[in-house]
Amino acid sequence: MAGTDVVMAGFGGQGLMAIGKILAKAAMDEGLQVTWLPSYGPEMRGGTANCVVVIDDQPIGSPVVRQAHAAIVMNKQSIDKFEPTLVDHGLLVINTSLIDRRAERGDLRTVYVAANEVAESEGSGKAANMVMLGAYVGATGIVSPKAVEYAIAKTFEEKPKAAESSVRAFRRGYAAAQGQPS
Repeated sequence: MAGTDVVMAGFGGQGLMAIGKILAKAAMDEGLQVTWLPSYGPEMRGGTANCVVVIDDQPIGSPVVRQAHAAIVMNKQSIDKFEPTLVDHGLLVINTSLIDRRAERGDLRTVYVAANEVAESEGSGKAANMVMLGAYVGATGIVSPKAVEYAIAKTFEEKPKAAESSVRAFRRGYAAAQGQPS
């Protein structure tokens, strides 16, 4: 596999660090090399937050990424900031619940998901991040859904109801990406 990376961006409190860690755990469980690098705005909850996950089958030299292969964007500020920085023909996963525009770059592969509404329908509005993670994994196949579901279960082993709703939300996001054109 050629190495790849994804930036996950939105407001603090939207669970971006959590899905970054879950993706990293799933990739490690599948025997891949991983780095996870968080970045917080000065405000923390409600301010900007993002993390970058780099995945490769070879050792990773640096967690710093100048142009990501993919971006999961949860809010308008994040799409405005990260869409222009993606590599040519990169992937952009857009939360249409909080972003009222389409991708501006025609070369990008885009996945549109109403993550907040999907999460609410699965019983937890807090699981919008899991919907977006599902859409990213469904669009890329970077790791198996089973590995992600295991990582979610381990992350929430003290909170079984949160684990269940998170897995359901992840599956809905995964299915949404599978149903969109390449």
